[in-house]
Amino acid sequence: MNTSIDQLKSAFEASFGRKAAGVVRAPGRVNLIGEHTDYNDGFVLPIAIERQTVAAWSVGEGEAIRFRSAQAPGEDAEVDLSADIQPGGPKWANYCRGVAAGLRAHGLVLTGCDVMFASDVPIGGGLSSSASLEVATAMALIAAAAATAPESRSKITPRELALICQKAEHDFAGAPCGIMDQSIAILGQPGRALLLDCRSGETRQIPFGDPNLVLLVADTEVKHAISDGGYAARRDQCYGAAARLAVPALRDADGPRIEQAAAAGLLAGKELMRARHVVGEIERVGQAVEALSAGDYPAFGRLMYGSHESLRDDYEVSCDELDAIVELARPTGGVYGARMTGGGFGGCAIVLVQADPAAAIAETIAAGFASRFGRRCPIFATRAAQGASVVE
Repeated sequence: MNTSIDQLKSAFEASFGRKAAGVVRAPGRVNLIGEHTDYNDGFVLPIAIERQTVAAWSVGEGEAIRFRSAQAPGEDAEVDLSADIQPGGPKWANYCRGVAAGLRAHGLVLTGCDVMFASDVPIGGGLSSSASLEVATAMALIAAAAATAPESRSKITPRELALICQKAEHDFAGAPCGIMDQSIAILGQPGRALLLDCRSGETRQIPFGDPNLVLLVADTEVKHAISDGGYAARRDQCYGAAARLAVPALRDADGPRIEQAAAAGLLAGKELMRARHVVGEIERVGQAVEALSAGDYPAFGRLMYGSHESLRDDYEVSCDELDAIVELARPTGGVYGARMTGGGFGGCAIVLVQADPAAAIAETIAAGFASRFGRRCPIFATRAAQGASVVE
């Protein structure tokens, strides 16, 4: 954490004039495989990463929630609890407003409080900084409400909390995300990947804790926003393809059905390409779970490359910088596999590597990236981390 807990508490006290009563945290995430399958009722396989949003909180006086962030100095936000909660400025705080509105709608009696955030999850990097912020907000508001009226503590299940945070992103930030990001931020476990069925909400923890294994996260620093249209367009193309196939969602189709529809002229163009990716990617997730469970990392790596190629060619969400990282990783000794992760159009790529040569591999990739683009790409190593928790 770039900003330590002690630094955050000191900043809280300096900003609000009182000590923080508690601190909570929620991690960012990378998706190992299963990209753009979540809103197609498919399967995903993310891990929580060792980057996080931390929130210090204290019960306030009156009927206002005040939000401040170390990443947005001077861009303070306030929510009036005596009125309906609506989107407003600054934009970053709409994620927090949406969570407050969702918790209230769920039945939690909110209390006036002060909340200050600090985060080392890169914004716009495809590592789910938004879900990290949403879940940290929820943890802080729930803790403040319980501190004021312990008897009013709301029993919110992890699934319900994920849905509240997802709805906040839809309604208040205008980003039509799936349920994966919020789910892994809440349910992540150290040394485990989370197999999530995005239709039923069922989860299974998959081994991903081999000490000889490290995941490198390489940030292209090409910013993306899933609220800017490219994501929504692909989502609509998937829904259009499902309608042409007469299935509830692309999760209910398979490869032969796609080929038959294409041969009959029922599915063509972008809809065919999107359907081909989603159906293939859902199949790759199942194969990836088998590979990880067996400790077969070369097989898992091959699936990562296949996923990237499909995202590049059929889903058209990669970019030169992401492709370059994958190309640089592929021939390097000690690398099992690489792919873009997240919504695409920039953001990060992940590289699964042997732990011992990890630093040398990262240097090789960063240097090769610099020779092509004139700048180094930041790379950090992570293992699967703990989901949201109370720090103190």
